Amino acid sequence: MFGQSLTSTFYKMTLNYITMKLKILSLLAAVAFMVSCGPSYEITNPNTTVIDVPSGTVTTFTTQYPGATHVVWSAYDPAATPIDWELTGWPVLTTRDYVVRFNMDNSEYYGYYDADGEWIGTAMVLNDYNSLPTAVTATISSEYPGYTISSVQKEFKKDNVAYEIQLKNGDSKMKLLVDANGNILKRKTKTQ
Repeated sequence: MFGQSLTSTFYKMTLNYITMKLKILSLLAAVAFMVSCGPSYEITNPNTTVIDVPSGTVTTFTTQYPGATHVVWSAYDPAATPIDWELTGWPVLTTRDYVVRFNMDNSEYYGYYDADGEWIGTAMVLNDYNSLPTAVTATISSEYPGYTISSVQKEFKKDNVAYEIQLKNGDSKMKLLVDANGNILKRKTKTQ
């Protein structure tokens, strides 16, 4: 009887030990799951401040760009803007507005949202100038012979796509906004 009681006690202790281990593992799995369900935003610049973006703005963005990765939100900073607001004709933003930098289809994008969460526009850095529409390159060749392209931003606003193109010929610099059909919408001479 004593041996049976010892065996029973040992069995209960082993069962309690296994139950405790399973509870700990379940707790760790739950914590890991909760951490993985957090926002997928990352801060890649140590000088970037984490900001609280309204949920409606985030929803608008995720609906527009469901395939976006490496999403980083920041307050709008006029000194760090890669596009020319005067050239685009977009509403001018203030420091109350938002910029979201993200990657999609192996390209880097910048999305602009006002303080109310309304989408202003999106710009994409275009590194392969050969991917410009033929009509755009034909316009540049005919209107600006001798100029070379120094940078291109592909800009999206509603159903419109335009290209903000910086050209250079020696000390002479030109900035153009050209639609996909090669029509020059705006031009700006840049003086040094």
